[in-house]
Amino acid sequence: PKLFEALELLDTVQKALNPSERPPFADLVKLQPVLETAEISRTKTPALATIPDQVAPAYRILVVDDDPDVRQLSIDVLVAASYRVEGVKDGAAAWDTVQAENDFDLIITDNHMPKMTGVELIEKLHSAHLKPRIIMATGNLPTHEFARKPWLKPDATLQRPFTVDDLLETVRSVLRTDNGNEGEKVP
Repeated sequence: PKLFEALELLDTVQKALNPSERPPFADLVKLQPVLETAEISRTKTPALATIPDQVAPAYRILVVDDDPDVRQLSIDVLVAASYRVEGVKDGAAAWDTVQAENDFDLIITDNHMPKMTGVELIEKLHSAHLKPRIIMATGNLPTHEFARKPWLKPDATLQRPFTVDDLLETVRSVLRTDNGNEGEKVP
């Protein structure tokens, strides 16, 4: 029924696609470390615990997709995996956002969008000497354009449809540091 939460939707989709292969997405989120505190304030409410740096990667991700449902699902999945995530509706909005806040570690972009395609966004980033890591997640990969201009090839590609696991594994793979440790941001 309507008025469902994102995790309920993910569980339902996952059960429909892989009924016996994986635990529900909500169970995977619950597997994150539980933070406890021994201190209780005078009002009997638990004190706020902070997430240790090694648990929550400091990586910042920009999701660029003109489909609001796809964009929000990607954001929800990445936030549940402890990434700091923002989303914008097209390449032009992404370009404006990157110019205003040039501290994104990764951009996940669709290609076919109004105002500016994903390839055009990558080209603008390169021409401005801004080189965040990039994943192109789209239905039709622009292989012809990448063949003509190989310097525009993203760090990774995901062709739709792809699974939540595919998205998370590709993000982890692209964000791995030189020493192979996740969760540690190397300056």
